[in-house]
Amino acid sequence: MTCAMVLFVCLGTPAGYVSARVYKSFGGEKWKSNVLLTSMLSPGVVFCLFFVMNLILWSKGSSAAVPFTTLIALLALWFGVSVPLTFIGAYFGFRKRPIEHPVRTNQIPRQIPDQSIYTQPIPGIIMGGVLPFGCIFIQLFFILNSLWSSQMYYMFGFLFLVFVILVITCSETTILLCYFHLCAEDYHWWWRSFLTSGFTAFYLFVYCIHYFVTKLNIEDAASTFLYFGYTLIMVFLFFLLTGSIGFFACFWFVRKIYSVVKVD
Repeated sequence: MTCAMVLFVCLGTPAGYVSARVYKSFGGEKWKSNVLLTSMLSPGVVFCLFFVMNLILWSKGSSAAVPFTTLIALLALWFGVSVPLTFIGAYFGFRKRPIEHPVRTNQIPRQIPDQSIYTQPIPGIIMGGVLPFGCIFIQLFFILNSLWSSQMYYMFGFLFLVFVILVITCSETTILLCYFHLCAEDYHWWWRSFLTSGFTAFYLFVYCIHYFVTKLNIEDAASTFLYFGYTLIMVFLFFLLTGSIGFFACFWFVRKIYSVVKVD
């Protein structure tokens, strides 16, 4: 956990840089909002959930509660190190030239024709998360057992292999659906690509509910709240991970296919 915290804090500079470059390439102008969301949104959600669960542990007098001084230290790391590093990375990102698009886009958006049920946004997003979830389905049981049933997890090499398969599957699934949408003349691919692979987190949440009902014998309200609180943190971070994979895969794919278009 300490290693993860230090890595997250130190990687603020690349986060701000990538966020600024991509935002500028898409024609964004509200750079202050972009930098603030980059540095505040994800850690803010996680810290709020963690703080609420810590209040419950304090009220129960549990030894697992994090001391108040440790929370202050985490806030100091966040606002004193992570946020300034993100602003530094964003500064260099905005100073760089935006990523050049391979072809020019029309100033007037074209009208999108009526879409079939398979190329509409919601069915595509729901279908997009099935295959990536199928890749991690087996490992989820062992990971949840190690978290909640006091069992040791030792297959880290195999877990890394499953992670690589997850990245490849998220990329290929999102690119395939993006290609279908582009063929149907629907050019709104950016948020859809993020949500298509990010919807894998919804299936993860459903599986966690199934695991809670079938495998755990928890009747205490506080313990139930703690389980779903930590589950929400895990699902939220997994949503950001898979969504980012899908977006960057589609960004690379769209640039690649349009770079070979011959414009006379």
